[in-house]
Amino acid sequence: MTQGCALGVIGLDVYGTLVDPAAMALELRKAFGTQAQAAAQLEYTFRRALMRKYVDFDSCTLQALRYVGASLGASLDEAGERALLESYLHLPPFPDVRTGLAKLARAGHKLVALTNGTERSAHAVLQNAGISEYLESILSADRIGTFKPDPGVYALLNNVAGAAGRPRWLVSGNPFDVIGAKAVGVKAAWLRRDAQRIFDPWEFSADLVIRTLEELCDGLESCAMGLMRRE
Repeated sequence: MTQGCALGVIGLDVYGTLVDPAAMALELRKAFGTQAQAAAQLEYTFRRALMRKYVDFDSCTLQALRYVGASLGASLDEAGERALLESYLHLPPFPDVRTGLAKLARAGHKLVALTNGTERSAHAVLQNAGISEYLESILSADRIGTFKPDPGVYALLNNVAGAAGRPRWLVSGNPFDVIGAKAVGVKAAWLRRDAQRIFDPWEFSADLVIRTLEELCDGLESCAMGLMRRE
């Protein structure tokens, strides 16, 4: 089978790909009222990566929560902050994730989490979601002190045991993440969780666009067959 879409190392984003951060909306409304908006921890990671002033994803989350509270005049005490941070460890998996991961594992792909989250928190999220058994390891951006889409995060896929000679893939529901992977030569699948969402019109595009994780295995097989026919 041709290198590029053969059995490979698949790095799966966690938040927005495997588990649903939108589930935090209810918890935020409970804490801050009906006007509460999603915490801006992702924006904070971008800022910190550009400034090279790293703190880990958990710290970005806490700072974002404090911003939400301050903007609404409803700051939380320490116990309230701890409760919200704990809620982030119990995000539900998307409905297709368990069956999709199982299908990929049966096909022989090496599955790892590639996340901006800390290894400790990502492990708790995946375990609480009941999907940790499908992932061989967690590659956290915390290892190198920056965040996706920094090229160094995608390079972590090179360090996976048995990765030599195997194609590397990123699978993400976040377009910026797909673009980041493509910019450094990593093949990428965009998991288009929202049918209304469009992909950024950049010079980089996804190798595959899928609606569910269950479609990924079939998409990889089709991609491989297409390459074989061209050869």
